[in-house]
Amino acid sequence: MAEKTCAACDCKLEGDSIKVKIGGKTVEVCCDDCAQRLKEADTSARTRRG
Repeated sequence: MAEKTCAACDCKLEGDSIKVKIGGKTVEVCCDDCAQRLKEADTSARTRRG
């Protein structure tokens, strides 16, 4: 079985990962900081696309 890693920082995910919906997909991150960074990056990318 493949190891799951954080979508933001590539750290190994333990059992208590956080699920975040980004661009219609649900991804898993290791902590609230990573979740916030992904949300901010997604918002920024959407703003640039117009």
